[in-house]
Amino acid sequence: MNSKNTFSWKYEACSSEVDSQEIVNNAKNNAAKINLLNFASDDLEKFFLDLGEKSFRAPQVIKWMHQVGISDFAMMSNLSLVLRQYLAEHCEIKAPKIAKEQVASDGTRKWLLQLEDDNFIETVFIPEDSRGTLCVSSQVGCPLGCDFCATGAMGFKRNLTVAEIIGQLWLAVRQLSPDKTTRTHVVTNVVFMGMGEPLLNYDNVLGATKLMFDDNAYGLSKLKVTVSTSGLIPEMLLLKEQSEVSLAVSLHAPTDELRSRLMPINKKYPLKELITVCDDYFKDQRRYVTIEYIMLDGINDQAAHAKQLVKLLSHGRYKVNLIPGNVVAHSSLKPSSSANIDIFRQILLDAGINTITRKSRGWEISAACGQLVGADNA
Repeated sequence: MNSKNTFSWKYEACSSEVDSQEIVNNAKNNAAKINLLNFASDDLEKFFLDLGEKSFRAPQVIKWMHQVGISDFAMMSNLSLVLRQYLAEHCEIKAPKIAKEQVASDGTRKWLLQLEDDNFIETVFIPEDSRGTLCVSSQVGCPLGCDFCATGAMGFKRNLTVAEIIGQLWLAVRQLSPDKTTRTHVVTNVVFMGMGEPLLNYDNVLGATKLMFDDNAYGLSKLKVTVSTSGLIPEMLLLKEQSEVSLAVSLHAPTDELRSRLMPINKKYPLKELITVCDDYFKDQRRYVTIEYIMLDGINDQAAHAKQLVKLLSHGRYKVNLIPGNVVAHSSLKPSSSANIDIFRQILLDAGINTITRKSRGWEISAACGQLVGADNA
């Protein structure tokens, strides 16, 4: 089997979806409990209506789960005793388990999370003076095989459920909040930049973002939740119609030849098609697409590359994040020098493109960009 066919097979193999009705059916067939963390508001309303309850039960339970952090149905005092007993018998509120926590010298925290099938994922919290950003995973592994990414080197195992995605936020808030009964907004931003390609797990990522936006859950702004993609055009167009979530595109190269070397997905969705979608992505003229560009020594960090990138981005509204490359075990690629990054950034700034150099956070605990592998690597 040639590499192109192998990539195509891997791409198709990870596109399975898990919807809320399937969760209910599977639980009934297997006599397993239904995990209510899998339900956004509309799905939970349907669940309660099917039980003969009123639809307002959904926001009540969502508040208990996500704002108060209650996982014991007996404590949900505004539900009837009969309903609490039914939920205790047939349902559960279950997030992944924390297998290990590491804290870097800069305050970055990384959690190794164990799933029910004994797979592992990683989640990273990055504290700053004015905000706290949680980097969540969407898949166990990743099928895209980008050359600079440790997650891609481990291959693809499966998609995460809504409960496993939102469960990362659920856990983080409870770990970080000093008050375990009244939840404070310690997490102000969520980025889907952890393990996996979010748009290959489209439905479950969308379900999780709905809970992030829900005022009865986390109440985050559309500007504060960002889905990052390697450039899956059909799913990007669908996301554009179905969600106001912010968008980041992992570009990392200004030409097809170079990008295809670094990111095999470019062979399926080349730059011209991808940038055409990005140029016109947001109808709101105040919003922009974030371009992520990892800086690799002698690969994509020369002045000529910067000028090519300026030309590529000349017709849209963009913010560019330059990301110093991080050392990953399987790759010989090295990070760019500070001098090269500064020259590159200045070329973009001089062209009127909003450009910043992202700080490398948590690299000493393998929590930085491209380093997540879902394993105890301390």
